[in-house]
Amino acid sequence: MKLNQPKVKVISSGMYVPPTLITNADLEKMVETSNEWIVTRTGIETRHKAVDELTSDMAYKAAQNAIDRVNYDKSKIDLIIMATITGDQMTPSTANFIQSKLGLTHEVMSFDINAACTGFVYGLEVAAAMLQTKRFRSALVIGGETLTKVVDYTDRNTCVLFGDGAGAMIIEPSEFEDDAAYFFNAARPDNVGSLTVVNKIQMDGKKVYQFAIEVMEDAIYRVLKDANLTIEDIDVIIPHQANERIIQSVAKSMGIPMDKFMINLKEYGNTSAASIPITISEYYDKTFTKNKTILLVAFGGGFTWGSAILHL
Repeated sequence: MKLNQPKVKVISSGMYVPPTLITNADLEKMVETSNEWIVTRTGIETRHKAVDELTSDMAYKAAQNAIDRVNYDKSKIDLIIMATITGDQMTPSTANFIQSKLGLTHEVMSFDINAACTGFVYGLEVAAAMLQTKRFRSALVIGGETLTKVVDYTDRNTCVLFGDGAGAMIIEPSEFEDDAAYFFNAARPDNVGSLTVVNKIQMDGKKVYQFAIEVMEDAIYRVLKDANLTIEDIDVIIPHQANERIIQSVAKSMGIPMDKFMINLKEYGNTSAASIPITISEYYDKTFTKNKTILLVAFGGGFTWGSAILHL
């Protein structure tokens, strides 16, 4: 084990998605597409849309869900990291609004991270490192997006992909070796133009697809190597939920059975930074038992990519 490897324990996870749905049938009325075209190319059938809700509103509800799930003493939270590309406004950070909505009146370090779909994994590594300084007792890491407000509903290649939602995780420092967390995060600046958001989302789909398969494999291999583990030691892989075909290609290339991956993009689509924490929360709800080892792997605009191994 690396001497500086952070040791953190996962206390709880939570999520929130808005009730309004955008179905493939709805999109057929907006743009030249079909349910069959969308499902065969992406695996997505519905996505959620925020109506009269800000990103901070959804993030607050996800955080509160994580708090309520274990009856957590929120006065212990002294670090909030919010991963988003669709924050409420330029400044102050969305994390500040979340702190206020949670009613945390004590001193809390709160800030945002913009690493697109990899943002939550980046946020976890930053939080884990900060917890090791012993200056912080408890970190709330959130990924949340209102992507439907930046989707171009005349572009059939992108509008079918994205939805809104938020996921949250509470972590604390640990003294136990079994609670070691492993991270690998990186970016490739030569490809910054392949997925951008100026006023609306623009994406070079073919380039993103090729990049995603390459870096997901690399990120999985590298974090397993750092942790001195094999894929057989992992109970579940929770990938960024962008496209089912990407996940299938990675699984086939690496010889990993598809049932090792938890996939929920059929209902939610691509929720960017919210994708992985929403899936983690659903893992808690549907299949979670104690002493599980999970591998997170993501890629996003920038091009950013990253992976993490956590023990739950």
